[in-house]
Amino acid sequence: MQRLSRDVKTQNDQMPREATDAIIHGVMLSVLCVISYWLITHMLARAFLVSRDDDLLGGMWAVIATVFVYRYGYEQTIAAALSRMAATLLSFVLCLLYLLFFPFNVWGMATLIGIGAVVMVWIGRPDDVITTGITTAVAMVVAAVSPEHAWKQPILRVADTVVGAGIGIIGAAISSKLATT
Repeated sequence: MQRLSRDVKTQNDQMPREATDAIIHGVMLSVLCVISYWLITHMLARAFLVSRDDDLLGGMWAVIATVFVYRYGYEQTIAAALSRMAATLLSFVLCLLYLLFFPFNVWGMATLIGIGAVVMVWIGRPDDVITTGITTAVAMVVAAVSPEHAWKQPILRVADTVVGAGIGIIGAAISSKLATT
């Protein structure tokens, strides 16, 4: 009975710490997302001279990369960043090559998603098939929405992803330093 009450007390003592950790993680993620969005929509967008729609899409894409990458630990964040970048880079190559020669077509998009899946499995990254497919679908559909410069979309999405992933890594590094102090 005494052990049971000790176990319950230990669980109750841990609950506030877990809740605090979750709140800190959520607040940090929120701040990182604002930074990613702002950097793309206010800083980098000016360098690329793209439309307001591309600014907003880029901000969203950077936020998605930040959310995807930022984890509870630095090592997990680095692993997630490598995963995200591998998927994005393969998608970038496939979409850019396609869009340099052809306009958007649903069969072209489906073919690129299939090729991306095969390549990811071949290079030993089967867990990245999903991210590669999602990234390819977004880049291709955005190219369909803005067909006048469709080939630019993969380039812009890589830049957005690099910024978002980088912000996630910086945030994880800050969080790990704060956790050890």
